[in-house]
This record gives sequence, C-alpha cells and structure tokens, in this order.
Amino acid sequence: MEEKKRRKKNNGRSQLLLALSAALLLIIAAAGMYHWNFNRIPQRQFDRGEALLLRGEYSRAYSKFRHLYEHHPRFKFAPQALLLAGEILQFNLNQDREALLAYLLVERDYPGHETERKAQLRAADIYKYRLGEYDRALTGYQKLLDGGSVDGEGLQYEIADTYFRQNNFEQARIEFESLLKNYPHSERIAEVLFRIASTYALEGAQKEAAFVYHRVAEEYPASPFYLEALYGLAVVKEERGELQAALTLLQELEGRYREPEVLQKRIKQVRQRIHKKRKAT
Repeated sequence: MEEKKRRKKNNGRSQLLLALSAALLLIIAAAGMYHWNFNRIPQRQFDRGEALLLRGEYSRAYSKFRHLYEHHPRFKFAPQALLLAGEILQFNLNQDREALLAYLLVERDYPGHETERKAQLRAADIYKYRLGEYDRALTGYQKLLDGGSVDGEGLQYEIADTYFRQNNFEQARIEFESLLKNYPHSERIAEVLFRIASTYALEGAQKEAAFVYHRVAEEYPASPFYLEALYGLAVVKEERGELQAALTLLQELEGRYREPEVLQKRIKQVRQRIHKKRKAT
C-alpha cells in the first residue's frame, strides 16, 4: 500500500511537471510567434520603402519610412527609416526644414546609434548651405569634431568655410591654419593656402596675401588653384601699385583662366591705370 501511494504521488508530480513544461513551451512558442509577427510587419514596410526609393517614387517611399518610424519606433531599422525619410525630403523633395526635423528626431530618439552622427552632419549642412544659419551649423560641425569623427579633416574645413561665409576672416584663417597643422598630408593643402591668402586679401593685408598666393603658385603648379593664385597675386600687386607686374601676371593667364571676361576686364583696368600714370609723369 505504501509503495502504491508513493508511485501515485510520483505520477502526480510527473504529470504536474509535464503540464508545466507544456505550458512553458506554449508561452515560448507564443512569444516567438509574437516576436516574428512584430518584426515581420515593419520589415515588410522597410523593404517596400527601399523598393519605392529605388524606383524613384520618393513621396510614397517617404510615407513608408515615416509610418514605420511612427508606429514601430523600436524596430531595429527604425533609425535608418527615419534617416532615409529625412534624406528623401532633403535631396528629392526639396523640403529642407522638414528634413531638418527628421534629422533632429534621429538625434533625439536614437542617441548612440550609427545613424545619429550622419543625421547630425546632414542637419549641419542644411543650416549652412540651405538656410544660412551659420551659428547653428558651426555648433553641429564642432559637436561632431569634438566627438571624434572619422572625417575630422572635412569637418575642420566646413568650420573654417562657415566662418569665412560669416565674413569672420580672422577666425576662418585660424581654422584653416589648424587644418594645415593637423592634416599636413591633406589633398586640400593648395586650396586651404589659397583660402588663407584670400582672408588676408579681404582684410587688406596685401603683403601677407601676396606671400601666400606666391607660395601656392610656386609649390602647387599642378593644382586647380594655381591659376587662381596667380590671379589673386596680380590683383594684390595692382592694389599695391605694382601695375606692370600685375599686368604681366594677368597676360600670362590669357587663354588659361576660367573666367576670360573677368580677366580681360582686369587687364583693361590695369592698362588704363598705367596709361594715366604715364600721362601724369
């Protein structure tokens, strides 16, 4: 009798364990099914958005990506969807402020995600190139630079160029010089030197401008900025009263300078000044 009781008790335990195991398996299966369905729907929306984008159906693609972000913000590709929505607005639909909002949402909702820095750069570019809000652009570029971006050189150039567009030539020159110091092997060196010379010229520092223009012409004859440097040097020499030297440089540019009408106008101007000077003497 005791053995029967023991077996009956063990059978009860076994059945309970089996029932619990079966319930656990059902819960796991239900969770798996829920997770599969949870990701399947937004994944289909994301794939559909990409297909529409490839076909050039930009408005519909934007709607898919935006809907995905709004209804499935925790989906693994939701940050990419929101970034793509912003890029469609910016590059395909010419809606800069709406694109800017999308980029700011990426930064707010997905900090640390790989899309965050790209969104920050896109936002800074809109502030700079499309809206002319240079202070905000500078804040964005500097934040990226301080965060250790892989394209530090490019960000340093954008910062310097933004100051230049603000007519803050002294700070622009400081930033350009920092670029030369931090990236001595940059492919932009000739251009950066030319920009530094231009800041001096615009400030009326003719001696310094002439020195840097001459350096570009001497050290980078194969650069696209070689001819620009010669023209800049000629203008500086004219302003300093070195009219014959200026005319010689300008004549060397004939048939080579990208703006022949501007060149001929400057040559005519210098010749007239030389003629007047000779008459005065």
